[in-house]
Amino acid sequence: MLPEHVKLLRGFDRDQDKVDKPILDENQLEEINLLICEAMEYNQAIVFTYFERGYYRTCISYAHYVDVIKQELRIIDFHNDEIKLKYEEIINAKFYT
Repeated sequence: MLPEHVKLLRGFDRDQDKVDKPILDENQLEEINLLICEAMEYNQAIVFTYFERGYYRTCISYAHYVDVIKQELRIIDFHNDEIKLKYEEIINAKFYT
């Protein structure tokens, strides 16, 4: 096969795995918000599931700062890297045990 064909086929396989972003209702958003506030107060680790470019991603981190103006959450992972998550990207959050 030609290299161009191989590249197209690999891209096609990746696109097949993509999923649509779920729509959360107000109760789910409020539960996530309360969990983030509680985790920030008690410095608890959270497992975040978020949506990025058609895929679900998961990370374990600490909530560091909530930016209300930009509608994003700044989190610190276990490598002390700061990650910015938009609120609209967050799908699920739960305490890390």
